[in-house]
Amino acid sequence: MKYLSTRDPFVRVTAAEAIVRGLSAEGGLFLPESIPQVTPGELRELCALTYVERAERILAPYLTDFSVEELADCVRSAYGTQFAVEDIAHLALLDENTGMLELFHGPTCAFKDVALQLLPRLFAVSAQKTGAGELVILVATSGDTGKAALEGFRDVPGTRVLVFYPSEGVSPMQRLQMITQEGGNMGVCAVAGNFDDAQTGVKEIFTDSAVIADLSARGLAFSSANSINWGRLVPQIAYYFSAYCDLVNTGSVEFGNKVNFVVPTGNFGNILAAYYAREMGLPIGKLICASNQNCVLTDFIRTGTYNARRDFFTTISPSMDILISSNLERLLFLLSGQETAKTVDWMNSLRKNGDYTVPQDILDKLQALFWAGSCDEESTRDTIANVWHKNAYLCDPHTAVGVDVLQQYRDATGDATMAVVAATASPFKFVTPVLEALNGLVPEGDEFELAERLVAETAQICPEQLLHLRDKPVRFPSIVEKDGMRRAVSEMLD
Repeated sequence: MKYLSTRDPFVRVTAAEAIVRGLSAEGGLFLPESIPQVTPGELRELCALTYVERAERILAPYLTDFSVEELADCVRSAYGTQFAVEDIAHLALLDENTGMLELFHGPTCAFKDVALQLLPRLFAVSAQKTGAGELVILVATSGDTGKAALEGFRDVPGTRVLVFYPSEGVSPMQRLQMITQEGGNMGVCAVAGNFDDAQTGVKEIFTDSAVIADLSARGLAFSSANSINWGRLVPQIAYYFSAYCDLVNTGSVEFGNKVNFVVPTGNFGNILAAYYAREMGLPIGKLICASNQNCVLTDFIRTGTYNARRDFFTTISPSMDILISSNLERLLFLLSGQETAKTVDWMNSLRKNGDYTVPQDILDKLQALFWAGSCDEESTRDTIANVWHKNAYLCDPHTAVGVDVLQQYRDATGDATMAVVAATASPFKFVTPVLEALNGLVPEGDEFELAERLVAETAQICPEQLLHLRDKPVRFPSIVEKDGMRRAVSEMLD
């Protein structure tokens, strides 16, 4: 399997090269030249396997330059004792036609762990295959990717990890997870701005010839752990297959019947993985894109115009506070018939003007696959409370957005097909808004006092790795302006 760039029709690289490089030299995103197919017979075989075995089967055709033994070693070491549940991506039933795909049982209590426990292992093998030197893993995070990358790459030989996060755009627990991170190959810095500022800065640094030359002189090279890296995105495809298999095994869905998937998303990576699963042959009906108040994706899917020139809202679901959704570029490249020129034009228009509009034929293809809705702050809180009181299920704010948008979809279409909501984070990472939703009052106290209160009120278990943050010293207190990110990279590498 070779990998293409969304912005250069002449690029062809191996999976290992795509993983090590992260981003193509001209700024394009790598994606596979074709989409492997899973037959109904092969899907039925997956139902009898463990999560680890399912992941190996799904990843293998994308990573053809990895031997069977290399891939198996990567997957099995990634999904070991660091996850609190044996099935890794646990499927819980909210009601008879709604499942909750719990992706938050990893070491940092967010869905990013499923990919970022595997990515460092893929990096290690890829670096050997490509002869890469020491890699600088540069990350922009809206809250969860940063900690998951730091934890996944902690003290991994041949790597350094530098994370930028918005100073006012993460929850207190998310911030604590990052600024107290242990490990000798780490650097963390806040950016005075929002996630889009951090993400744009990281992308610019990636393609800055002066910065690249400075790194080369030090024997270093950039790569990424964001979902712009195909090695971050491909592991996520597996859990959609696994969810379907679990529904079949529990009798919730008859084999071959379609299932809808609901994905709360800001950067479009998680739902793009579901799109790949569908194109591989997984029986998926509608892909439902759930946005918070920063509803740029919802508006785009409904109108065909992507407009990032709008107010930015800091919400109680901060990992979705994004106006520039990087992974949408991959989808547009595919829907346009892999026309590089069109993709470049759209991305240039977004960079220069803050918007672009796709033609009607692209919009028709998009709407045939996706339905989109958004959820404001009041509705998010109401959903947390309603799901708890009705179903005794505790949602974090991001997952609540997904549940609310699913109900919007059902009300609008009458479609009662079995649906699975991607439950993306532990509610204990967002204790203040969760308690506020349950009680109607803004709670007082630090994060740990509030976590104890949430345990007392709900009898839910707070993950130990969050409680242990209480006693960890702050290692990374720095904050920089947007134009200081290049300097911060140099300082963190010194």
